[in-house]
Amino acid sequence: MPPTIRGYQPDDAASWLRCRLLSFFETEYYDDVYTQRPTYDLPSVQLVADDGGTVVGLLDVALDGVEATIESVAVHPDHARSGIASRLLGAALPRLAGARTLDAWTRGDEAANGWYLARGFRENHRYLQVYADSRVTDAELEGFTAPEPLSAPLFAFAHARIDDEEEIRRRYRRVHVCRQYLRHLTPPA
Repeated sequence: MPPTIRGYQPDDAASWLRCRLLSFFETEYYDDVYTQRPTYDLPSVQLVADDGGTVVGLLDVALDGVEATIESVAVHPDHARSGIASRLLGAALPRLAGARTLDAWTRGDEAANGWYLARGFRENHRYLQVYADSRVTDAELEGFTAPEPLSAPLFAFAHARIDDEEEIRRRYRRVHVCRQYLRHLTPPA
């Protein structure tokens, strides 16, 4: 029997965290770890795929007027490629009344990018996410400073323009292309 798609409940928190962690583990978002489930200041749609009391898929969408953003979408690896993410999206779309667009951000994972494109999203914007780490080479952190009495940074995360990708990749070991996907929910005015 396929998992049941339903609204998130507070008792789902631990299972939600495990599902998200494990689904991101072998992706470029492996370090986007939560120790507590996020809450949203904006109205939101929060759905889970429940398999016998265990969250095996999740989708959170925040609504900001006529714009909606997928904050998290994840499927437990043991249930990957079984249509759960598509079922979650299908259940969420009717709940986005008033939203004209739905966007999402992802990095270079082929499966994630393909999933968005196959569901009517189109790439709208891209930029670079850059990580510098003193454990790799001190040169990566050259130019980064911290105010006294702090030490020099040991790690840095920054954004860069996609036009600077060649230069950035020469200098930093870990660089990700971050893509915004956009899907029109109602015809643009």
